Amino acid sequence: MTFATMPGEPTGLIVDDEPLLRTHLAHHLARLWPELRILGEARNGREAVDLQQELRPDVVFLDVHMPGMNGVEAARAMAQAASDDDEPAPPPQLVFVTAYEQYAVQAFEHGAIDYLVKPFEVERLAESVARLKRRLAERRRLAAAQSPKAMSSPDAGEPMDVPVAPPPASLGEAGVAATEALVALPPAELDAILAALAGELRRRAPAGERLQWIRASVGQTIKLIPVDEVIYFRSDEKYTLVVWLGGEALIRKSIRELLDGLEPESFIQIHRSAIVNLRFVSQVVKGPNETAEVQLKGRPETLSVSRNHVHWFRVN
Repeated sequence: MTFATMPGEPTGLIVDDEPLLRTHLAHHLARLWPELRILGEARNGREAVDLQQELRPDVVFLDVHMPGMNGVEAARAMAQAASDDDEPAPPPQLVFVTAYEQYAVQAFEHGAIDYLVKPFEVERLAESVARLKRRLAERRRLAAAQSPKAMSSPDAGEPMDVPVAPPPASLGEAGVAATEALVALPPAELDAILAALAGELRRRAPAGERLQWIRASVGQTIKLIPVDEVIYFRSDEKYTLVVWLGGEALIRKSIRELLDGLEPESFIQIHRSAIVNLRFVSQVVKGPNETAEVQLKGRPETLSVSRNHVHWFRVN
């Protein structure tokens, strides 16, 4: 569902698989932040990613637990899409909505992402709104300062001061520091935080929800591939290649759909189009510009590790 927009106003997207919770959040946002224009509502992670790319909202309220692509994976997809554009745009401000506070604490402590716990209190939502206003104001200030018209004054050629609204009193020094850190956060660091949170979600998921077998068409037969024997997954626009000890096959599941069901201690995403089983990694060779190459046990091919995922192999 999408709604009409008006220029110059902050914009938002609400994502939750429960219609009543979407309505509840929209109602309170209308009272606390009447300037915010809700551009749309999404029922799942994939729909949220598509709407975010189409509408480009400033803020996205994301339910963490949704069927298929969960809220954290949707947030990663949004951040990746923003950095992959021909003219990269800042990713939207994120507010996770979760029934389990422990899932969001890690990201919140980094100062990168806000969160609400269901059923959320109006006072807590008001604090989030204050933070979001400050972050959006700071983002606009930086964008204005970096624009050609703002680089010098019309008369003297000196840099112009771009005014910004003072931080809300409720934020305090710590809140302002977190806001400044978020605005300047490099995309790779944001993705690393989201990746860590996604891994925590998968680690806490009941074992029964994890994939045990991969069903794939091999010729005229349906092959049941044990997940433990999978070496890596690599996808293109339509299909994902499964390489396992017994051969290769194509499936229609996307990388992000697979991640939700794989054991996070063994399977990690190393590229937007690749997942590798760490049991079959022999070594990792550093490449230029914070990239790397994964070499596999008993196989000649190598797998590329993108900048957004090389943090898995950094030595602390």
